Amino acid sequence: MSKNKRILFINPVKEVEGEEYMRDYIKSAVDESVDIDVASLGRGPLHLEYHYYEALIGVDMLHMIKKAEKDGYDAAVIGCFYDPFLREAREICDQMVVTAPAESSLIIASSLGNSFSVIVGRRKWVPVMKENVFKYGFGEKLASFRILGLGVLDFHADENRTRDRLIQEAKEAVDNDGAECLVLGCTMQFGFYRELQEIVGVPVIDVILAPIKHAEMLVEVRDKFGWKVGKKGGYETPPLDEIRRFDIEGQYGVEGLWLK
Repeated sequence: MSKNKRILFINPVKEVEGEEYMRDYIKSAVDESVDIDVASLGRGPLHLEYHYYEALIGVDMLHMIKKAEKDGYDAAVIGCFYDPFLREAREICDQMVVTAPAESSLIIASSLGNSFSVIVGRRKWVPVMKENVFKYGFGEKLASFRILGLGVLDFHADENRTRDRLIQEAKEAVDNDGAECLVLGCTMQFGFYRELQEIVGVPVIDVILAPIKHAEMLVEVRDKFGWKVGKKGGYETPPLDEIRRFDIEGQYGVEGLWLK
């Protein structure tokens, strides 16, 4: 009898209001063969709208990801549409799959339509998200970014307001920008996709669900076919003797993290 896949969904902030509701939402979407946990960092900012905030969470999140691999998780999901430190996380993991919302959602969206629009909270978010769209190779399919004028902490504070703004911008993206698929460009927009896609008539990608389902698939192909992140190049793992010599574990209070 095969063991269940274990996935850790990381909210890369101090805490998320309604995290228990988020956990139930995620668990309702995964296969029965998946055990999924949701965790926050326990310190740091409450959102990553500013690059300074994003930089602050790097050490804690990367060490949480490495610990997850050591604890036997099959996959970790970085729960922010900026995909913070995704490359670094893949670099330090040997076997564990790591996904993140933007990359996973764009892979799915590009398979469901010839063009997509990303609906974001604030104009502030667009430059780095646009860079990621092109970095991942999907620039030619980008129809537009649509801006709601809402911050991360606003989405579930007044869900009726959020719903109204989403419907308005989604219709504009489809009718005026030519989007054949929509991507909700923040994990805190979770839960709105189903109603929205019924209204506008195109697929709407929930960026919490997309990286989790992507992670499930990557774990399966790893286990069945041996397909995993290649280590002969950009994702080469730092040498263990350097980590020991630099006393990285001691300096950051994570002794034993790199023990095999």
